[in-house]
Amino acid sequence: MAALDQKSPNVLLQSLCCRITGKSEAEVAHQFQYAVRVVGSNYAPTIERDEFLVSEKIKKELLKQRREGDAALFSELHRKLQTQGVLKHRWSVLYLLLSLCEDPRKPSRVGSYGALFAQALPRDAHSTPFYCTRPGSLPLSYPERSGPGGVQISTSMGTSGISSQSMEPCLSGQHPGLHSQSYMTLDFLQCCSCGLAGSVCVGEAALVRDILYVFQGIDGKFIKMSNADNCYKIDSKVVLCKSLRDTSNRLAELGWLHNKIRKYTDSRSLDRAFGLVGQSFCASLHQELKEYYRLLAVLHSQLQVEDDQGVNLGVESSLTLRRLLVWTYDPKVRLKTLAALVDFCQGRKGGELASAVHAYGKTGDPQMRALVQHILSLVSHPILNFLYRWIYDGELEDTYHEFFVASDPTVKTDRLWHDKYSLRKSMIPTFITMDQARKVLLIGKSINFLHQVCHDRTSPGKITPASKSTDSPKDAAELLSDLEGAFQGKIDAAYFETSKYLLNVLNQNYLLLEHLQAMRRYLLLGQGDFIRHLMDLLKPELARPATTLYQHNLTGILETAVRATNAQYDNAEILKRLDVRLLEVSPGDTGWDVFSLDYHVEGPIATVFTRECMSHYLRVFNFLWRAKRMEYILTDIWKGQMCNAKLLKSMPELSGVLHQCHILANEMVHFIHQMQYYITFEVLECCWDELWNKVEKAQDLDHIIAAHEGFLDSVISRCLLDTNSRSLLNQLRAIFDQIIEFQSAQDSLYRSALEELTLRLQYEERKKQRDSEGEWGVTAEQEAEENRRIQEFQETIPKMRSQLRILTHFYQGIVQQFLVLIMTSPDESLRFLSFRLDFNEHYRARDPRLRASLGATRGRRPSNI
Repeated sequence: MAALDQKSPNVLLQSLCCRITGKSEAEVAHQFQYAVRVVGSNYAPTIERDEFLVSEKIKKELLKQRREGDAALFSELHRKLQTQGVLKHRWSVLYLLLSLCEDPRKPSRVGSYGALFAQALPRDAHSTPFYCTRPGSLPLSYPERSGPGGVQISTSMGTSGISSQSMEPCLSGQHPGLHSQSYMTLDFLQCCSCGLAGSVCVGEAALVRDILYVFQGIDGKFIKMSNADNCYKIDSKVVLCKSLRDTSNRLAELGWLHNKIRKYTDSRSLDRAFGLVGQSFCASLHQELKEYYRLLAVLHSQLQVEDDQGVNLGVESSLTLRRLLVWTYDPKVRLKTLAALVDFCQGRKGGELASAVHAYGKTGDPQMRALVQHILSLVSHPILNFLYRWIYDGELEDTYHEFFVASDPTVKTDRLWHDKYSLRKSMIPTFITMDQARKVLLIGKSINFLHQVCHDRTSPGKITPASKSTDSPKDAAELLSDLEGAFQGKIDAAYFETSKYLLNVLNQNYLLLEHLQAMRRYLLLGQGDFIRHLMDLLKPELARPATTLYQHNLTGILETAVRATNAQYDNAEILKRLDVRLLEVSPGDTGWDVFSLDYHVEGPIATVFTRECMSHYLRVFNFLWRAKRMEYILTDIWKGQMCNAKLLKSMPELSGVLHQCHILANEMVHFIHQMQYYITFEVLECCWDELWNKVEKAQDLDHIIAAHEGFLDSVISRCLLDTNSRSLLNQLRAIFDQIIEFQSAQDSLYRSALEELTLRLQYEERKKQRDSEGEWGVTAEQEAEENRRIQEFQETIPKMRSQLRILTHFYQGIVQQFLVLIMTSPDESLRFLSFRLDFNEHYRARDPRLRASLGATRGRRPSNI
């Protein structure tokens, strides 16, 4: 036999096997046979044959090693190689270079070749005839193999990259190039090549069958669920190559995802407290699992056909792990999305669950977005049904508290609008804005308010014609796709129609605006002629001690004042609600301290005029009534001064005291007039105008209630009745007390002066009468008595003067303190009031604290000019 060519591929391959294993030619016969099989197969890397990608990986590897110069040189050489047509398979050359440059300390992609070839192959694992001596007679390539009947058998690539083509051991005397009629699978060769004691050799077909069971959450023969690790694991006794093991693990993830979703649906489907939204979510998951089961049914039927027809694993139409990996890619993505949704939706229900699903729809992946939108249409269907029944019928059947409108059945009818219905903010879906949720609440609340409080029997269909509801999830999906269009339009239409009808009922049937104006006229003293006449009539009664007053007497006086003024032309419905109220009596109180007007409200208008609002009106009335009484008192003081001025001219000793009275009275009149101007025009009129503008523009009852409450709050704060103005109010009440005390002092002065004047006039009259009768005018004793009495009266004048001086001192001190407080007030109107009260800088000259400019009170430095 001729000597073997030392450069032939067979000889070189055998030498490579000897060098790798470190054994002789006879000892590496089995490894040589396996190497010939590998070289003769379609073994190829499992990466894409992209020349550019491989070149980029080589450059990245060089850059990782900080060899920037070598990377630039490689780029230049690669560019030159591309311009020449010498090499046809440049990708293979580059991939070889990439494999050679890998760090041997790191695990290789292909594995340890030395370990691979060092393992002995069994005698029956030959894929080619065994020639222990002449490797040159072994071909490295094989012709196309055909199955029985001349059917070509193609090579099916597994994830390991090694062909799954089956081979048959050569019969004795048969040339390896002849067509074989049966083959042994390469999987069997790979398993047997491991040769570990006590191990189980498993083929790919058995793994495929196990994987199909795992897809359904059922443990297979070799792949079982590990509860400790919460994942599917291949039996440790099963010997598999790394590629098959990795592929099986990747496929087993579908079973884990399936179990996760199925566990959630099984536990929640039986939970009635999960609600309709939760059941819809479970139904959507069941629907997706149903599509997944259809795919599994197709795969099972394919496997059954193969078993029935005896199709081998290498046939093109057979099931392989790699084909399963491709076919289950999309279902795996969908199951991952569903499993993530299940995790995110744990512990959620109702609108909160819908918000969680809606949040997952905000993704750039169109397939995932379509899946989430489909689930959202099913989940939101019950919510939209709740919503339409609420806004069109006013019905709320939310047994499991899923809807974002909550109802409190313990609330009575008179508090229906304020307390019975509210928003569950956690249950508002994220695809419904807060403004839309507020409108939805108002619509249903208005319908129930009309039926239960206003006793309006108009059917909701006549108030707002019901549009098409979401009869199916498809309708819900169409509606959700146009949240700012059709959905917003339906809510707005129902909101405007229902609110408009409710306001019309309140204004026409229950005279809401007329009652509001009545509050302004009577409780806020807007009806001037009525208030003045009422004070005149009540003056004798209210001057008495509070304990001697009777409400029926005061009610009669009130009715007399109504009939005698323009108040008689008001609506009878309003006048019958006007009444007298006596406050709690304290020791020493007079009628002025306990008298108050009252206005009875009930029915629908009590929703606007609540108890809190009426208590605010009562506080404001008492303050205004007291201020009005001060004006009334000062008017009486002025009238007394004007009437007695001429009478007391004959008593020149009183001129100083009377002058002092006039000065103090003018100070008080100026103060009260400025305060009345501020309260009447700057507070009440401005606030009322603002309120009326808001009421005319109000779109719903809540707007009217909010405007009315804002009006009262503003009046309370600007009339110094809030907690922040308590010190100002105390000073103002002290000023009012000084005015009352001044009235008492002046009345006492005029009373004693007029008595003295009467006695003097009587004395002069007697003198004239006796003179006319021809007698002496007076006797010496009478004249001495007259002089003694005049002397005693003149001695009382210094006491009167000192009393007025003390009263003036106290009054001016309180006014100064009041001015200091309002100058530092944050309210600009009060700061300007301080300038009007001290227009001539009389108090400013007396108190240095009042010399700060307006700019300084605002925080600016005063000018030096």
